[in-house]
Amino acid sequence: MKYTFDSREVGPGDVFVALKGEKADGRDYIPQALAAGAAGVIEGLEALQQAARERRRRLKAKVIGVTGSAGKTTTKEFLKTFLACSGTEGNFNNHIGLPLTILNCPDDAEFLVLEMGTNHPGEIAALCDIAEPDVGVVCSIGTAHIEFFGSREAIAEEKLTLARRAKSFALVPEDASKVTPPFPCPLPGAHNLSNMSLAYQAALRLGATPEECAARLKGFSLPGSRWRRVEIDGVGYIDDSYNANPDSMIAALDAFAAEPCEGRRIAVLGDMFELGENALAYHRKVFSHALELGIPLVIGVGELSSQCICHLAYKTLEPLKKKFRADVSAGDLVLIKASHGMKLGELVPAR
Repeated sequence: MKYTFDSREVGPGDVFVALKGEKADGRDYIPQALAAGAAGVIEGLEALQQAARERRRRLKAKVIGVTGSAGKTTTKEFLKTFLACSGTEGNFNNHIGLPLTILNCPDDAEFLVLEMGTNHPGEIAALCDIAEPDVGVVCSIGTAHIEFFGSREAIAEEKLTLARRAKSFALVPEDASKVTPPFPCPLPGAHNLSNMSLAYQAALRLGATPEECAARLKGFSLPGSRWRRVEIDGVGYIDDSYNANPDSMIAALDAFAAEPCEGRRIAVLGDMFELGENALAYHRKVFSHALELGIPLVIGVGELSSQCICHLAYKTLEPLKKKFRADVSAGDLVLIKASHGMKLGELVPAR
């Protein structure tokens, strides 16, 4: 049995979750779900969250919550790998996706890793009310969504709510340096090593062995457009366009500058969202860092990025798309990073 928002995915014995969205009302699809064999229907957000609370209290699984301004998906994926367990898929890390993940947790699961996202004060507390985490992992505290928090201190207060609410133990960014895993990180950059270290420490405290963690790490990769590497016509692309904030931008640029490259390094950087009144200053800091690293070609895309000092600037993506693929050559390495809404991933050619 599974719980799903999509009436097209409903099969015999499943439960359909009918929510009213901006574009459609799930209640309109209840007849379709029942006709497909749905065993039940949950109507409304409050009912969904209450069902998840009740399910959580019946679970035998240890629940691990993961949050951070940057790196929470990476840390979550490392933890799922080290513990060989299930957890948040895709971007199901909010007040809707987290309850659904809990409801779909297998009865016999030993662990459940839940990513917790927030862009407004109080959201982590609300997610903790549902998830009742046994373990909390806070991988970073930065400036993401500062538009809605007002200060880095307020962001820290929000993220550390998870650490305070954890029943068993919690790890925070300062703990990353306490234990170095005895195997290399499969992802480049000090930030990814930090994320892996926190996940490794949590896994050890939950009973995994170093040998198990090392064996399970083989073939590790991140979902979606998160440091996704492809090579097309001799050009290397690092598609990291799933999301961005000033901290993750700088970390990605540092890792990119250290990557082997036979031709030119080209950084295509797009706008970052929800940064408030100092957004332009944050963008200029990122572009200044890219130039300080000596990246030969830095391209800005977007209303804010095009106002920064760089080699080429475009207010919109379309003009760059028309000429970009002709301007790159075999041996070049291209980093693509921006907030997801900028759609910079469209610069990567289809295979």
